[in-house]
Formats: sequence, structure tokens, C-alpha cells
Amino acid sequence: MAGEKQKVAIIGSGNWGSAIAKIAGINTARHTDLFEKEVNMYVYEEKIDGQNLTDIINKQHQNKKYLPEVRLPENVIAMPSAQEAAKDATLLIFVLPHQFILNTCKALDGQLAANAQAISMIKGVDVNDSKIKIFADVIQDALKIPCAALSGANIANEVARDKFSETTVGYRPGGRDAAEVWFKLFNTPNFRVGLIEDVAGVSLCGALKNIVAIGAGFCDGLGWGDNSKAAIMRIGILEMKNFAQEFFDDVKPQTFTETSAGIADLITTCFGGRNRKCAEAFVKTGKPFSELEAELLNGQKLQGTETSREVYQFLKSRKRVDAYPLFHTIYRIAYEGLEPAKLTADL
Repeated sequence: MAGEKQKVAIIGSGNWGSAIAKIAGINTARHTDLFEKEVNMYVYEEKIDGQNLTDIINKQHQNKKYLPEVRLPENVIAMPSAQEAAKDATLLIFVLPHQFILNTCKALDGQLAANAQAISMIKGVDVNDSKIKIFADVIQDALKIPCAALSGANIANEVARDKFSETTVGYRPGGRDAAEVWFKLFNTPNFRVGLIEDVAGVSLCGALKNIVAIGAGFCDGLGWGDNSKAAIMRIGILEMKNFAQEFFDDVKPQTFTETSAGIADLITTCFGGRNRKCAEAFVKTGKPFSELEAELLNGQKLQGTETSREVYQFLKSRKRVDAYPLFHTIYRIAYEGLEPAKLTADL
């Protein structure tokens, strides 16, 4: 990747996709020796106040649905087609809800630059019976291009408003040079990027912490206080690490304890994320998660419940459910009608 200008495409445009587009747009304009200035962003077309969302972004430089009141750089160009956005791109940033990844990759297959690289910012896992994959591997296998991963304590609205935060890029063995390019694309004085050779660990932290955040939200809804939430978080990160090291190769334990992708992201998600918010409302209102997602998230997807279901199905197929009692209990509360007050009964 060294020695050539990189062309950036962002595949996704929710609040996190738009926040990362702001950073990428600023850095491509700042490092014109490394990057082409223009950043394409794939935007699922929809009408906002009678106007196409892509037109609003390109004329007003705001994503009025998913990231209102934050100005995007003028070199971020919204496009209604993933294929058009990705044309000739050498750096592809995937930041879609994980339900849409496979179809998007199929649409892009065979249409990318020969030297393209990707990075996954997707919080989820792909489960097929007794098999499980992180989405960085799904993307890499589908498109036949190297794919890194980025995750961290990154609530999108705070990042977009330039409040200080950190993130972590997980790269593959032999991929340090590519990781340095991602570093230059994302690092700013207030968005600090760390690097670690651990794509699986970074990806799994981003996925599994959302399950734990559901448990933290149950605590809040029950009014149990900070001691209880701290216990759920401690047990949660232990189950996250054990799960990652049991089912994936070469996961580094320090990813969970020393990076923004690990303990820092777990903390922020359990205190400020959408999964916590919806889980608290689930306890207080008795409404199903599907209804709360529609009411509270403004079109964004609730990731923790779906990941909980997928992880449960995987563990059941491997006969390992009992080894992960917190994951199991959160699944039972979300899907099987177990009383939220039973959250700690089997821990």
C-alpha cells in the first residue's frame, strides 16, 4: 500500500458511519500526499422531509437523520449505490449493520481495485450452526481482500463532536504496514488510534460487549445500582475473553484489558450505549425489544439482542452453554420470558 495514493470509500452511513466519514474526510484533505481527497460514502437512499438523504448530505453536508447538527466535510460525497461508492477504492470501510453485509459483499464482488484493502467496524458475529466467524473474516473471504478491524469506546455522537476518545485497529500477521495507513486515515488529536495484531480479539470485543450491555441495562431497569452493574461487567468481560480464546486462534488477552476495544468499550457501552438504553426500557415498560428498537433508536439497529441469540445458538450447538452463564441468562431474559430479576441467579 505504500507509495501510492489511496482512495477511500465508506460502506454505510448511520451515526457511526457518518462520524467516521467526518474523520476520514478531514484526514484525506490533510494528508493529500497519501490519500485522494474525495471520500465516497454509500448511503441507503431514503426521503427526509421530501428530499433524498444523499442530496441533503451533498448540499447541506449533514446527515440529518442519523447525525443531525454535525457538519460533514465537503469532500465526503454521498452515493446511493454501494458499487458506485466503492468504484476504484483501495480503502473500504465497512460500517453497516451486520444483517446487510453478505448481500453488500455480493454486490461488490469483482468490482474492486486489485490492491483494495478493507476494515470492518461491524459489531456482530456470523453464526451458522456450530460455526462462527467475525465479520472481518466474512468480508475478507467474500471479497478476497485483506480486512482489518476497528473497535473502541466510540459513542458516535461524541466522536463526531470532537470529544476526546480512543479506538483500536486490529491487524493481521504481516499487516503492520496496512495498519499504519489506517492509523493515518483515522488518527486525530482527539481520536487516538492504537494498533494491535489481533483482528479476532478486536472484532469479538465489539460484538460481545453488546450482550453484556444488555445485562447492564437490566440492572439499571431494576434499580440495582452501580455495584451490581460492576459485577455484571466483570463477569461479562471474563466470558468475552474466555469465549474469544476458546473458539478463535491467536487472540491476545491484552486486547481485553489494555485496549480501547476491550475494557474501555465495555465501560462506555454499559453506561451510555443503545443496548443499555433499550434493556433498561425493556424492564421498565415490559415492551418487546423489537418495539423499543423502533421507538428509541431512530432507525439504528439494536445489536446486543441479536448477537445474544446468535451466540446462544452457537454455544448450544457446541454443548457449551453452561460455560457462559451470563450470556445464557441474558438470552433467556430477552427471548424466553425469564424474569429480569433472575439475572444473577445462576452466576
